[in-house]
Amino acid sequence: MTASGVVKRVGSPLLFGVAFLGVWELIVMAFDIAPFTLPAPSAIWSAFIERFDQVLEETLVTGKNALIGFLLGIVFGVLMSLLTVRFVGVESLLTPLAVAVNAIPIVVIVPILNNMLFGTTSQVPRRLMVMLIVFFVVFINVSKGLRQVSATHLELMRSYAATPWEILLKVRAPNAVGYLFTAMRIAAPLAVITAFVAEYFGGVQSGLATGVRNSLNGSKDVTWAYVIGASVLGLTFYLVSSGLERLHGGKQNSG
Repeated sequence: MTASGVVKRVGSPLLFGVAFLGVWELIVMAFDIAPFTLPAPSAIWSAFIERFDQVLEETLVTGKNALIGFLLGIVFGVLMSLLTVRFVGVESLLTPLAVAVNAIPIVVIVPILNNMLFGTTSQVPRRLMVMLIVFFVVFINVSKGLRQVSATHLELMRSYAATPWEILLKVRAPNAVGYLFTAMRIAAPLAVITAFVAEYFGGVQSGLATGVRNSLNGSKDVTWAYVIGASVLGLTFYLVSSGLERLHGGKQNSG
């Protein structure tokens, strides 16, 4: 992408964001909205700078939980996809189970994990919750990529007397790599959202959601400072995943 293309792509959203914050600031000033109702962006930014170390500490806690769950979800999602494509019986058992688990609300699973299995001093329940959400996204997308292969390629491999495992590794798996990166891009912000929401329902008193909850009875600009941390974390996960997808696409085009 050329420099002008980058400027055009980044400049428009940046300009819109600046305009949005400017209008927000003017509305708060013009209508004299109380800070405990809606603080101005300038007050939020001041609170963020003032409490930067604390916001960063809580962001790292949430980010670590999201990252561990994200990576575990990818690993298990890929492995289960390979098994379901290779063994039809596994698919008939695992797919309905994966859909059922994904349909259970976070507010139900996290307290159960906290109270019955790992205790309220462990970060494991939050990471497992993230893993479950990411697993479902990866499992569905990678399974689709493993199946949507060219019939010509399959017939060619069978004409060479290739085994099902050889077909899986040499034809199906390479075709599913693009689907995996797409799944990662979709699941990346979901991982952060899930880690954030899971912190609301018991467990260790740490993380961005805990900071938000503890600041609700005080100054709302502090609450929004933690929201900035959550937004930056979510954008970071998304941009890294999107960058990996673009890198993969660029290598394929150059190859």
